[in-house]
Amino acid sequence: MTPSAIVAPDLGSSPEGWNEPDGRGVVGWQTMISGDTTPTDALTCGLATVAPGGFLALHRHEPAEIYLVHEGEGIVTIDGVEHRVKKGDCVYIPSMAEHGCRQAGEGAFRFFYVFSRDAFSDVIYLFSGAKGGEAG
Repeated sequence: MTPSAIVAPDLGSSPEGWNEPDGRGVVGWQTMISGDTTPTDALTCGLATVAPGGFLALHRHEPAEIYLVHEGEGIVTIDGVEHRVKKGDCVYIPSMAEHGCRQAGEGAFRFFYVFSRDAFSDVIYLFSGAKGGEAG
């Protein structure tokens, strides 16, 4: 496949996600660039939304990840250390670092995420305390 230049609009919604308060979390996302849905390779990205009271449970995955805070405030926990983040902040999460996040402050916490993988389905999430892994 020869990658094509594309523009992926922010839908302003999160068509994918989990609503598992006792599991993976209460979080939504919009995958924007992923080789299984767009004519692209090498990078996968999208926008995640954590509504008030929401969270993404602690987990690990092999590819490193970057968050760029798009809106609101949140707490990102990496290897047991909490980091308060706000719009404009960029977070680097090393490969296999245990991490998760939750909304803080007023309104939704939205962040742009990036993986160096061809497709989101190539990212295997390993949730802390869970047996096995969960894909994307």
